[in-house]
Amino acid sequence: MTATGTQTCYRHPSRETGLSCSSCGRPICPECMTPTPVGMRCPECAKQRTPVRTMRNVGSEPRVTIAIIVLCVVVFLAEGSFGFNSPSGTLFDKGALFGPAVQDGQYYRLITSGFLHVNLLHIGFNLYLLWILGQMLEPALGSLRFAALYFTSLLWGSFGALVLQPDALTVGASGAIFGLMGAAAVELRARGVNPFKTDIGLLILVNLVFSFVISNVSVGGHIGGLIGGVLVGLVYDFADRRRGRLIAYAGCLVLAAAGVAGAVAVA
Repeated sequence: MTATGTQTCYRHPSRETGLSCSSCGRPICPECMTPTPVGMRCPECAKQRTPVRTMRNVGSEPRVTIAIIVLCVVVFLAEGSFGFNSPSGTLFDKGALFGPAVQDGQYYRLITSGFLHVNLLHIGFNLYLLWILGQMLEPALGSLRFAALYFTSLLWGSFGALVLQPDALTVGASGAIFGLMGAAAVELRARGVNPFKTDIGLLILVNLVFSFVISNVSVGGHIGGLIGGVLVGLVYDFADRRRGRLIAYAGCLVLAAAGVAGAVAVA
């Protein structure tokens, strides 16, 4: 402890911190923390094999994450395109996000487009990120709140895609995945951690750069999903501080409705 009572990291005494290990209680800096489903842990406690999740404790398993991954794979196989070429067919044409079709009342495209992918590289990269983020967020949030976050971010991703490219065929789960990154950044900030000093911040920055550099990427979808995820994260933080479970779900419902309304308006 310093003279003012500020904690310093037990591994880096020169670094002040407001964080502590959820297991042993020792103060740790952002570099030393390891996110777990039960909070931040120091390097020593993170190495311990004390089980936090078991096969019987299925409530902490990323069930929604697994379900979304399986559904995306099934839909990809149903598209009938297993190579690196853009698919074409009834499923793709009827499910992809397309402004004029949404304007004609095909609102389901705001959701179905998030389960379609162009090729193996597209789906592989998206589902890898979804698995990494889902394992971190779903046990911490709970499956229902994670699902609300995912689908609200998906709708905001569709909204953003239509803002910039209403006449383009847009598919992919990346808008929702950007939403997960945004919510994770808000959660870290709420714990007193600068997200841009963690892997989450780096992940957001790198993927945003790729969005602008790589061709045929929905920049609007990525930014829209990120904004949606940040907004949901703020709602969850407010609900947790107020200890109001219903506030979280009501907030997601309002945000989802706003995403749909915005998408329809710009379509």
